[in-house]
Amino acid sequence: MESVLVTLGLNVAYEIITLLVIVLGLAIVFGLLGVMNLAHGEFIMIGAYAAYFVQAEGWPFLTAIPFAILVCAILGYLIEFTLIRPLYNRPFDTLLATWGLSLILREGIELIYGKGFRSLSNPVPGSVTVLGEPYPAYRVLVMVVVLIGMAALVIWYRRSPTGARIKAMVTNPELAQAVGIRTDRLARHTFVIGTCFGGLAGVMVAPLTRVEPFMGLDYILIAFFALVVGGLGSLFGLAAGAGIVGGVQSVLANLAGQTFGYFSILVITILFLWLRPDGIFARK
Repeated sequence: MESVLVTLGLNVAYEIITLLVIVLGLAIVFGLLGVMNLAHGEFIMIGAYAAYFVQAEGWPFLTAIPFAILVCAILGYLIEFTLIRPLYNRPFDTLLATWGLSLILREGIELIYGKGFRSLSNPVPGSVTVLGEPYPAYRVLVMVVVLIGMAALVIWYRRSPTGARIKAMVTNPELAQAVGIRTDRLARHTFVIGTCFGGLAGVMVAPLTRVEPFMGLDYILIAFFALVVGGLGSLFGLAAGAGIVGGVQSVLANLAGQTFGYFSILVITILFLWLRPDGIFARK
């Protein structure tokens, strides 16, 4: 019984930590810029296909990281320049525009790779012992890297001059412009960073899931659920939303099946929208 609980706990921790990365890119774009990017799931998909391409070409798996960043950065700059820039401060319009964008990106992948799913070999096979129980080494590596990366991001955002400029842009964009902050350039870079985080999340989950054109739909739904629950107030809200949604889904999916897990987080999200629409950590 103890071994089952340890394994379940590790699975819950993995689900929460991976959801944290999946939500991060969406939270950056939606929380800081007010852009409801429904194409975020497709950037996760593009990252996963970048990992598949790298592995199919026989390149080292680590090269998927810069490759996915490059592809998502180029797409992010083009999309921000042509589609998003005229729609800042118009959330509903960005929702419609990025919904159409998601369809285009999905169809583009279908033209190249078809509708069938692809699978990747595990880049870090084997297992390691955690709390006395064997657990997949790749999952442990992902969790350690994500936790270190999130800690570094929090420190950077709180202490760097760029983080201070971003806070100023979000709090009062007119005043930020008056003191010489290039809010247009800052918004562009912020949007691109959000898309790159989506690509990185895709690389991360690719070896553990089916890579196919519609994979982004599940991720965008659960990411929005986590944002609704946690709120857009801070990184703590992001962590809280990922913890509640990822934890509940993982536990109930293991105990009662995947369908019941999805249904439960849907009910939780509806309750938050009804009783606490700003989430746990509302922006002040």
